[in-house]
Amino acid sequence: MEAAKILVVDDDPDIVAVLDELLGKEGHQVTTCSTGADAIATGRDQQFDVVVADIRLPDVDGLAVLRAYQEASPDAAVIVTTAFGTVETAIQAIKTGAYDYIPKPFKLDEVRIVVRRALERKRLLQENRRYRQELRGKYRLENVVGASGPMLETFKTVARVAPTKSTVLIEGESGTGKELIARTIHYNSDRAQGPFVAVDCAALPETLLESELFGHERGAFTGATGLKRGLFEVARGGTCFLDEIGDVSPAVQSRLLRVLQEHEIKRVGGTDAIKVDVRVLAATNQHLEALVKSHKFREDLYYRLSVVAITLPPLRERVDDIPLLAEFFLRKFTQASGKRVERIAPEALALLTAYSWPGNVRELEHAIERAVILTQNPTLLAADLPPELQAPIGGKPARDAQVLPLREVERRHLLFALERAKGNRKRAAEWLGVTRRTLYRMAARHGIKLVGGED
Repeated sequence: MEAAKILVVDDDPDIVAVLDELLGKEGHQVTTCSTGADAIATGRDQQFDVVVADIRLPDVDGLAVLRAYQEASPDAAVIVTTAFGTVETAIQAIKTGAYDYIPKPFKLDEVRIVVRRALERKRLLQENRRYRQELRGKYRLENVVGASGPMLETFKTVARVAPTKSTVLIEGESGTGKELIARTIHYNSDRAQGPFVAVDCAALPETLLESELFGHERGAFTGATGLKRGLFEVARGGTCFLDEIGDVSPAVQSRLLRVLQEHEIKRVGGTDAIKVDVRVLAATNQHLEALVKSHKFREDLYYRLSVVAITLPPLRERVDDIPLLAEFFLRKFTQASGKRVERIAPEALALLTAYSWPGNVRELEHAIERAVILTQNPTLLAADLPPELQAPIGGKPARDAQVLPLREVERRHLLFALERAKGNRKRAAEWLGVTRRTLYRMAARHGIKLVGGED
């Protein structure tokens, strides 16, 4: 347990001395006060992790100290101590927001345990807050990489729909980033503090999917030995993401429609309707409208799900984004691995741009991760890429590959490097692995004017 700052407030000097010694031996920094006014004044100047305060003080009571610390230091855990006759007041303190109360005369082990629990709770709350902040940072809209026309339109739609309560249907091939877009919507909505619960509808058979989504009552089926809350209940106040929604059975479709229409569920084997406050986002790699026409998907459910529809383009249709994504993943995996791989060679970028990417962004991410792990060079080379990407150089083009002339790849990569370097020609040349003189020749060859910036 890390050392903490603890305030002890009591008008009995013997109790103050005992607690000071006890908590000091635990490695904590202890401050003591004998009056409520002194404790409140001390709290204005210092932050404490834990406050141990007697309910009965000579000037103001412990509840006043509690309320003062809730305002001045809301992260502090307040533990109240109380004589036998004031247990009701202590219970009132718990209702007001105290972490716990310890009746007097107390045992030293009891104090030690309660303080440890309070500090552990504080640590967990801080970790949870930090984790949520990291998630919000990770799923900020500007962290979804892309500058192509199709992706810019996607970003606009996400920005407009995120603050609303609308259901959203996200369509796109596997690996295009449908769950990333769903999480971005969630963490940019007013439900960001609530849970984000995802379920792969294609991974579970119908009976298990029903139980997973809606929960079940004890005895609902063989093996249902207890009550189980479904994901719609778990996601209350947040978002439920239904991935591969096109694979759900007609029976589950009917139950999902009820959730969207009535905002309520019934557990499997149950009769009571349970209200749920959940935003639903759905995704599919199938064309749902075609499934509706072939009577494989309910039309009314389709319209409920697709209040706003977002179609993510495959990577082969957003070739301009490949250099951006490759650079993004390079930074991500070099930081994670601690390796110094500073740039991608033009020949490697040519392979990345020419490949058809049947696995889309996910496949590109894995390719860059593999290359960073295996390379022994400060520049990621063509030879570091997976063998299937190198087929175009051997004369066998990838299926449906859109092959650009090397001259065009070089021009695009030069523009990309200059833009990233904000016109700093020295830095751009270093990233490209060429001299500044070569950089000037490349720019002249492509008719690019090197305006502004520094050498």
